[in-house]
Amino acid sequence: MNSFDSNPATNSLISSEADSQRTLYPYVTGTSVVGIKYKDGILLAADMGGSYGSTLRYKSVERLKPVGKHSLIGASGEISDFQEIMRYLDDLILSDNMWDDGNSLGPKEVHNYLTRVMYNRRNKFNPLWNSLVLGGVKNGQKYLGTVSMIGVHYEDNHVATGFGNHLARPLLRDEWRENLTFEEGVILLEKCMRVLLYRDRSAVNKLQIAKITEEGVTISPPYSLKTFWNFSAFENPTHGAEGSW
Repeated sequence: MNSFDSNPATNSLISSEADSQRTLYPYVTGTSVVGIKYKDGILLAADMGGSYGSTLRYKSVERLKPVGKHSLIGASGEISDFQEIMRYLDDLILSDNMWDDGNSLGPKEVHNYLTRVMYNRRNKFNPLWNSLVLGGVKNGQKYLGTVSMIGVHYEDNHVATGFGNHLARPLLRDEWRENLTFEEGVILLEKCMRVLLYRDRSAVNKLQIAKITEEGVTISPPYSLKTFWNFSAFENPTHGAEGSW
């Protein structure tokens, strides 16, 4: 019998150290990210809430980040895992810059990298508990894609994660068009975020909208949406629901 097997204390220590490197269950999470293509580039929107279970614990969590020169990422899910993903991406961009060959990774390459990372971690039964949206512009080509925590990925003209995939995508299918101006794109995203604020308990009325064009990334300061809570369905939500609380 080797020393590892014969020493329960060492066995326990090594096991706990290994476990500490894993997200066994998401603790602090962010909700939906919504992304669209517009005439000049890509727009992403996300609120700034961080939920500790069902408690809206943090109100200033930034979930939209630039990646290199040509890409922009937004994340739903576990915040610590998103921080780990950003460390991966920082290393990727640094390694790419060190080649100093006049080329730089575009959004399609970064998205493909993320699909491999997420699928690889899923196969190790140690997933990163996030759904990601990756958009960007390079050489005049707009790119927008998403990848889930188990590596399911696709590219589209508009994408959403979390509740947004159920509540925002129908709005986007009805109202998105290829030649949206920046102002029209922002109005559409705000409409989606307002619906999510009304319907998603994890949403908070403090959001950011980020855009990326050939000129680079701009992320708005946090701001709030105008809301209206006096709809009759909101005032008496259980009306007609016999037997409800």
